[in-house]
Amino acid sequence: MSTHNPAAAFFASPAARGVAALLRGLQHVSPSLGTRVALGLFFTPMPTKWLARSRAVPRPWVERQLPFEGGHVSVWERRDIEPGRPKVLLTHGWAGDAQQMRPLADTLAAAGFEPVLLDLPAHGRSSGWRSNLLQWVRAIFAVTARFGPWDGVVAHSLGAMAMSHALARGLPVRRAALVALAPAPWQFLRWFAQAMGTGEGLAARMRGHFEQREGASLGHFEPGWLALRVNQPTLLVHDRGDLTAPIAGSETLLAGLSAGRLHVTENLGHRRLLSDPAVMEQVQAHLSATPSLRAV
Repeated sequence: MSTHNPAAAFFASPAARGVAALLRGLQHVSPSLGTRVALGLFFTPMPTKWLARSRAVPRPWVERQLPFEGGHVSVWERRDIEPGRPKVLLTHGWAGDAQQMRPLADTLAAAGFEPVLLDLPAHGRSSGWRSNLLQWVRAIFAVTARFGPWDGVVAHSLGAMAMSHALARGLPVRRAALVALAPAPWQFLRWFAQAMGTGEGLAARMRGHFEQREGASLGHFEPGWLALRVNQPTLLVHDRGDLTAPIAGSETLLAGLSAGRLHVTENLGHRRLLSDPAVMEQVQAHLSATPSLRAV
């Protein structure tokens, strides 16, 4: 896996370096308190919620608010879609929002699908300020119970990691497309600790605290565990030069899938894939297909 640390750029600002210094001090005085503070920082997305809430969303898209864990998640549908079309759920990644998926969703609508967009917890117009992957998985199942089942799903980055875990746990879906699949959570914890200058001891304590609190193992988000349990024909799309989510994660998942294919792009990075015409064509063709895929 690439040695590039995506968290390093964010923690390069003077304010962020001050936060890192404070966290290192807390780790020295009270490792337990330092771990709790670190988890709070780690599970707080970039401050994009206010922008997402104020952004105008063009018609025919409309927002539905689904009650979820004491708050709500925002679900987006198109008013102009007639009933009976095959449904596709689209989910964004960390610090993103549902509207990033709208160009692809509109393309799928033109191809005869009924796209549904989800603002994951603590993102977009959904409630909350902190979230984690297991909560995202629960949100996917909650939205599926209300709006599904799905003919297909499309997910980006950390949303693709949550979606693959949901698929492994039996989410009812015919076909899946995972775009710029994020690394497993343990790698992100290591990157976070390295960026904060605290070493891997903090990452290990954060993992232990999280797993004890949630009653689940982060090992169940590792590509090897997931690949044995994801049975749907799955298209993986990844840019060769993606520094945020190295392509090795998609390659590892692909190696264990019973029905998978990897489409590799060049010079699109981590997010530009979502609005790239060639990528959208690949996703549309995959969701429309009926034969099984072969790994390539």
